Amino acid sequence: MQKFNTPRLIPALLSLAFAGTAGASGFQLQNQNASGTSVAFAGAAAVAEDASTIFFNPAGMTYLPMGHSLSVAGTVIDRSVKFKNDGTSRMPVINPRTGRPTGAFHPVGGDGGEAGGTSLVPAFYYSYAVTEALRLGLGFSVTYGSETEYDEDFAGRFSGRYTSIHQMNLNPSLAYKINDVVSIGFGLNFAKSEIEFRQDTPYVGAPEGKLKGDDTDLGYNLGAMFQFTPETRLGVSYRSRMKFNLEGHQKVGSPLNIDRGITADLETPDTFSLALSQKIGDRLELLADATWTGWSSVKALTPLLEDGSKATAPLRYNFNDTWRFGLGAKYQLNPSWGLRAGVAYDESPVPNDESRTMTVPDSDRTWLAFGARWNLSKAASVDFGYAHIFFKDSSTARAVKNTAETATLQTVRGDFKTRADLFSAQLNYNF
Repeated sequence: MQKFNTPRLIPALLSLAFAGTAGASGFQLQNQNASGTSVAFAGAAAVAEDASTIFFNPAGMTYLPMGHSLSVAGTVIDRSVKFKNDGTSRMPVINPRTGRPTGAFHPVGGDGGEAGGTSLVPAFYYSYAVTEALRLGLGFSVTYGSETEYDEDFAGRFSGRYTSIHQMNLNPSLAYKINDVVSIGFGLNFAKSEIEFRQDTPYVGAPEGKLKGDDTDLGYNLGAMFQFTPETRLGVSYRSRMKFNLEGHQKVGSPLNIDRGITADLETPDTFSLALSQKIGDRLELLADATWTGWSSVKALTPLLEDGSKATAPLRYNFNDTWRFGLGAKYQLNPSWGLRAGVAYDESPVPNDESRTMTVPDSDRTWLAFGARWNLSKAASVDFGYAHIFFKDSSTARAVKNTAETATLQTVRGDFKTRADLFSAQLNYNF
């Protein structure tokens, strides 16, 4: 009976962490502030205009005013994910006693309805100037997050019907200004990842399988800024990989009645960003960045039972490294209002249709953004940002296999249309 137990249940759970979010390619949430949303996060590692620089480049704290700097932000993400079935094969009904097909088939099902939804991404940053050269900071944000739910009769329900991932990150940081040209910064990242996945299993009655897991890990981020001239600033930043040994339970309803512990390693990729801020005159500032993400570290995931044996065969992704490119501009209209706009192009790490999952399918995307900063006083300002993300239409040819990966039970074939709108606001206060 164990031969066909919940095919690809655990790998499909983990796949949501690499399936994509509205914020950035792969699984990253770019949406760490509102000031960045308004320029499509172009030049984020070189901007250093408020306390949210703690996330993008901690060295930027040395450019903040003396005293205390506080930024509180929130981004509402409205994401649409629609699937259109295009030749999905039938899933055979499996006998739970023998683990073999009965000769009958489950209904193929429908397109799954609207699988996206609306969510809020909060962020908080605080920086304190110990001296003119030394700064301390603390950031808290949701660095990864996605939630997707298809209708119960979704054609791809045996590959994935519901996913939820939330990763919260606490980021204590420090920065030091070496001289008028060079500043450096360092931060630690204490992160907790929580994941839940649900899908139907191919046994008689199609019982739902559920899996939940969580873990914590410690990483770091580094940054440096170079103020070559009063008008030209270059920023570089690096964020380390983090490895989570997810622990949780796998549950499947009657007639299997499974409730057992599982573990699975989940490694988030490292990133490197090179950014430029160039002022032209007193009012205009141009921003640009190129950001690399090391997705090639994600090749295969191997879920394990508590005794160390494989819960299923390794799930292979063969992801590619990706690049993100952004261009933006800020224009100071008057002492109270500054206008912003930006564009960006973000590559997807998914190499082919066979690797594209049901859970928020990832594809290349283009950002178009605009917004404003309202200076309430010398101490307080408010940022507003809006971005629309255009996702390239994509397809899947996802195989659902048994635990030995020797036979394909079903191939889910279809096309995805995805779009996202982001609405951000942020309060900045210096005291």
